[in-house]
Amino acid sequence: MSQSDDLDDTAAPLIEHLAELRTRLIRSVVAFIIGMVICFTVATPIFNFLTDPLCEVLATRGQDCDLIFISPQEGFFVAIKVSLLGGLFLAFPVIAGQMWRFVAPGLYKSERGAFLPFLIASPFMFVMGAAFAFYVVTPLAYDFFLGFQQFGDSGQAVVPEVGAPLSVVFQGSAQEYLNLTIKFIVAFGLCFQLPVLLTLMGKAGLVTARGLGEVRKYAVVGILVLAALVTPPDVITQVILFVVVYGLYEISILLVARVERKRTEELRAEGVLGPNETLYDDFDDAELDDDEPEDESKRP
Repeated sequence: MSQSDDLDDTAAPLIEHLAELRTRLIRSVVAFIIGMVICFTVATPIFNFLTDPLCEVLATRGQDCDLIFISPQEGFFVAIKVSLLGGLFLAFPVIAGQMWRFVAPGLYKSERGAFLPFLIASPFMFVMGAAFAFYVVTPLAYDFFLGFQQFGDSGQAVVPEVGAPLSVVFQGSAQEYLNLTIKFIVAFGLCFQLPVLLTLMGKAGLVTARGLGEVRKYAVVGILVLAALVTPPDVITQVILFVVVYGLYEISILLVARVERKRTEELRAEGVLGPNETLYDDFDDAELDDDEPEDESKRP
């Protein structure tokens, strides 16, 4: 067989895969556009729903929930952003299904069984993170921000020339409010993916529970930097994000340790490992805090 024949044999499957990828992408884009159009028709109710945290905080302060447009086109762009967010949310099951149908034929049956739970858990954890941000974090953040308003005679600044108190009250831009709220939702939604990502990496053998435990102090620094970057500059929101993400990191260590135990038990049942053998170092938090060297007799 000539070299050109070999090239033809390998090119055909590649072209078929590319054609299938194009089909999956087109279907995903169509689903996204349909979802976006649907959300655009109800953009105002969706935006009103997203303003609930702010309106509740303003109501407790005896203020009206009034947002303004500071440019003529702002209302249109607000509707577009709401449609993009809602369209992605509505189309995600279709997009995930198309991704799965493209990837699944190339996986072994055991690999499909291992990967599918993570595909289901990922959107579930994102929704949990988004809900936590919307119902817990945003009300606290807006209550903190609005605490810097100035009213009446409660120690506010006085303009010398006028001799009257300076009133500084919230008159928020609808677009700026939406941008900040979406930032909260997306940041916490992505942070809640941490257990899914680390558990999947543990199942693939890229990380171990002991390794994650040993780099815990570096993880703390990284989480602090992340909290400072993805949240507004207020201490309350940053502390909440740090506590949540660090808690998810500790949960991830336990999930990876569980994956390792399960994998070890399967290999022992298959006879690949002996009763006292293991693929991984035993994970113990107490050992990580101990400066004494590990007892070599405990290793397989």
